[in-house]
Formats: sequence, C-alpha cells, structure tokens
Amino acid sequence: MPLPSLLLVPGSWHKPDHVKLLVDELPDLDVHAVDLASSGDDPAGLGDMYEDAAQIAAAATAIDGPVVVCAHSYGGIPVTQALSGASNVQRIVYLAAFQLDVGESMLSSIGGTPLPYWKIDSTDNGIKYVEAPLDPVDLLYSDVDTDIAQDAASRLFRYTSYVANIQKLTEAAWKTIPSTYIICEADNAFPPFAQELLAQRAGRVHRLNTSHSPFLSQPAAVAQLLRDELASA
Repeated sequence: MPLPSLLLVPGSWHKPDHVKLLVDELPDLDVHAVDLASSGDDPAGLGDMYEDAAQIAAAATAIDGPVVVCAHSYGGIPVTQALSGASNVQRIVYLAAFQLDVGESMLSSIGGTPLPYWKIDSTDNGIKYVEAPLDPVDLLYSDVDTDIAQDAASRLFRYTSYVANIQKLTEAAWKTIPSTYIICEADNAFPPFAQELLAQRAGRVHRLNTSHSPFLSQPAAVAQLLRDELASA
C-alpha cells in the first residue's frame, strides 16, 4: 500500500521553501507545504490564526487520499484549530510545535508575557505585528551549517501577526486525531522543558538532539521519523 501524503506546515516567519532539504529527502512521497497568512513582508496585509487554519484545512481537503500533517513551532496552533473533523487526516506530527488545547493561545501558553526576542510594533492604523528575530541564526538555526543557516535567515518573512499569537483555539484536533510529538532537545527558541510538557498530550514522542529547525540541520533524521509515522498512520 502506498504511504499517505505528507502536508508540511511551517512556523512563524518561515516559508515552504525553508523545508526544501527535508522534502529532498522524501522524493518518492507525495509532499505538500502550505503558506501561512499570518506571516509576510507587508504588516498591513497579515492574516490571523483563523485564516491560517482555513488555509491548512483547505490544503488538507485538496489532497486526494489519506494525509499526515507535520506542523512546526507556531504552525501547531492553526493545525490544531483546522483539522477537527478532517476525515482524511490520519495523524498530526508536532515538530517542536505548540500542541495547545481549546481556550489556549500562543501567548497564554508561554505565561502571558511576550517572548524576549519578540519586537512588537504597529502600523499607522494600529495593526500590531512582530518583527523577525534580530539574530535568527543563534535562535533558530544554532546547529545548522553556517551557509545554510545564513541563507535560511535571509529568506524569512519580515513580519508575523501579533493577533495570531493571542487568538484562542476553539478546536483541538489532537483529541480526535492521533498525534506524535518530536522534541528538539537543543532548542534555543522553544525551551525543551516546555516541549516535554506539551508532548504529554501526544500519543507518541520522539526526541532529536537538535536546534529548533532540524529540517535544516538533520533533514535525513526528520525524514526517517516522518516515514515511520506515515507507515504507521
């Protein structure tokens, strides 16, 4: 039997092409990736978390046949919102991602105080946004080859929506869809102890000794984990 399709959902500021090294490790699989409305280069045009969820739901529905969804970082939030009732989604894989519950938001899950590296600003008409980190290499790519890390940093979107980080979940797809959590044990952006707590909500847990972005530092290892998850979905 062929393996399910794979849908990759990036985190804040990231684009689908940031996971190209991972996709290259899966040439025989049907792999898709989705853009998030909440990240972009025009702060006035940013969408919110619910728009991200709508895009993810549409992407999953458009795939003909079973699918496993892998969400990275912030991407776990709209994935959790989007996929309740998604009949073709067989498993959600949270990769150093926010596996939150109904009523929780990104901000509430980190104690209600913006992260130290968030630089929050607003447009002239009061739309709040968060600028990309000033030092993304150390924060997001600390174990990534220097050239690859610098390239990834240069391609980040400039902004992400502030409101997307405070909007609360009204659905929790992992309560009805089996889930797996991959903890990144050398993560400078999302403390591993916090990942451990969220991973208690998942049915299966794996660990990688990597930074926040193992799809760049250890794409082959992530690909193998995903193959295993697809095979058992």
